[in-house]
Amino acid sequence: MPIPILMYHQIDAPPVRGTPLRGLVVAPASFAWQMNMLRRLGYKGLSMRDLEPFLNSEKHGKVVGITFDDGFRNNLYNALPILQRHEFTATCYGVSAMLDGTNAWDKALVAQAPLMSKHEWCLWSAAGMDVGSHTRHHANLTKLTPLQANDEIVVAKQELQSNIGCAVDHFCYPYGWFGPEHVDMVRAAGYHTAVTTQRGRVQPNSDVYRLKRVMVARATNPLQFYLKVATRYEDHRA
Repeated sequence: MPIPILMYHQIDAPPVRGTPLRGLVVAPASFAWQMNMLRRLGYKGLSMRDLEPFLNSEKHGKVVGITFDDGFRNNLYNALPILQRHEFTATCYGVSAMLDGTNAWDKALVAQAPLMSKHEWCLWSAAGMDVGSHTRHHANLTKLTPLQANDEIVVAKQELQSNIGCAVDHFCYPYGWFGPEHVDMVRAAGYHTAVTTQRGRVQPNSDVYRLKRVMVARATNPLQFYLKVATRYEDHRA
């Protein structure tokens, strides 16, 4: 059975119309009905840590991966209570050198939003959620030297583990950009999985270092969400 891995960024009140990347901000009320729909359809929402046995065909069941890119503070305060209500877990991918900062990599495009602090990451982890790595500086790995890219991948894992005090076993390629050499670096660094921005669902025993995901946008309506999760369609753009 194909496994959807949902891709979110921010769970917050969407910015005004015309704001670039507005679609990446999903309203808390929308996130709430999406999680409720998953529960009613019989799905269990899981972090990458909890999803790993299903990806490896060690377990079988009706499951969905839930991921958040970048480590925004609003994930903790707006998404976590909803996840807990349904007894779901999720992975949030943090940018290790920018804890308590903002999404400075998007500064020329969008208004800045706060990222979780060390204390807030600890709250996320203590609530049973998973911490993943998104490099040290949200780096475009394809524009770095091999030494620089390896540093972004390896040191991010070390910094997050040191700051938060938990295992960091899952990786997300910033911007979804990577090459075969970066896959090798991620594997060598000891990560168990890596997710991309490529659209689609995951077949059991797929390459766990090139996992596709299902984008959930601000404008995704209930029918579209159902199609993304529960049907054979692989590339829904809404």
